Amino acid sequence: MGSAGGVSAARRREVLDALRRGAVPAVGLDLLAVGLDRFERAATEDIAAVAAGGSVFKAVRGEYGSGKTFFTRWLAERAKKAGLAVAEVQISENETPLHRLETVYRRLTERLTTATFPPSALRQVVDGWFYALEEDVLATDAAAGVNAEVLDRAVAELVDRRLADVARTAPAFAAALRGYRAALAGGDEATAAAVLAWLGGQPHVAASARRAAGVRGDLDHFGALGFLQGLLAVLRDSGFRGLLVVLDEVETLQRVRSDARDKALNALRQLIDEVHSGRFPGLFLVITGTPAFYDGPQGAARLAPLAQRLATDFTADPKFDNPRAVQLRLPGFTEASLVELGGRVRDLYTAGTSGAGVGRIERLADDAYLRELAGAVAGRLGGKVGVAPRLFLKKLVGDVLDRVDQFDDFDPRRDYPLTLTSAEMSDLERNAAATRADDIDLDLG
Repeated sequence: MGSAGGVSAARRREVLDALRRGAVPAVGLDLLAVGLDRFERAATEDIAAVAAGGSVFKAVRGEYGSGKTFFTRWLAERAKKAGLAVAEVQISENETPLHRLETVYRRLTERLTTATFPPSALRQVVDGWFYALEEDVLATDAAAGVNAEVLDRAVAELVDRRLADVARTAPAFAAALRGYRAALAGGDEATAAAVLAWLGGQPHVAASARRAAGVRGDLDHFGALGFLQGLLAVLRDSGFRGLLVVLDEVETLQRVRSDARDKALNALRQLIDEVHSGRFPGLFLVITGTPAFYDGPQGAARLAPLAQRLATDFTADPKFDNPRAVQLRLPGFTEASLVELGGRVRDLYTAGTSGAGVGRIERLADDAYLRELAGAVAGRLGGKVGVAPRLFLKKLVGDVLDRVDQFDDFDPRRDYPLTLTSAEMSDLERNAAATRADDIDLDLG
């Protein structure tokens, strides 16, 4: 776990700013990873296996508000540090239906990110790949002193060799890469951008650009797996050690039409089988879902082969859950873990504070106050502690710590009556708040 004292000012500010907004920070999640130490060893092993050319599948299980998004972003941060690229795709009925893998692939390329490049990093990855190929060609003795024409021909031959396996199942992927490079060499940026968009699975690319690259039509469901295979090959040759793909909120499959749901479940089964078959070296595939998806009649149980692949025994005490199992159960927050999280955030805050402000924060926002605040926020949410972390941290940073730091006479027990408005709540939080008892005492004084 991270140490608040060793965090840079920029990283500290980014984390605290995100918490003020009620958002999951983009960096520094190791600083906030309460309760995830049980998964650290297995996560490190899985990332190492992927980086060595293997492939891994994991299913993350948790109720709404249990921290599934935080967990996968924590995993993604670790993956980036290990040299993997990352893509987080949110499954939804209208925007990204799982039964249309071409759409999933398109969202993947749109959300592709690395430790260096923000989404979409597709162009930077492809450009880096061609640069690496040119360097490989120039490094050979036979290529010493070659002119541009000979270099282009040698690189084209190397493209064919590196994508030989992919070309057998997705010849259009290699053709599009060649077309992209040819357009750049000819100074036709518009065509190059259009071809790269087609390579990323975008529909409605101009026919002239597709003709220039020697490809036809749009990417379909069956071609998507071949394009994913090609993307992994490009990433590997560009210096990246693999790709972590998160398919978030697969439980939305339960709300679609039965025919689309069955197709989506079969597509997921197919993806899992392809990962285990070794077709996608360097792929770490993670899905997240609620227990209802994994166990309920409208979820994985509708497709027996899928249910079999996801089956994990959770009958024992949760403390004995196996983090190497195919399915991981997130325990969710308790009041104690919420207070521990608040303490980490407080320590992160004071690490960037100087003078008397440090002592004032530690005195006025001590662990006893954190317990009061955590209990009050959870009370407003019907006593559902697992739903409380986002609002708890938002209030702690923006309404309490900032005020204690800036106003010498501010005392949160005396001057801060907790307020939660419907406008600042998510749907999940509003639903929880609607069930609270009217007589819950929320006085922090």
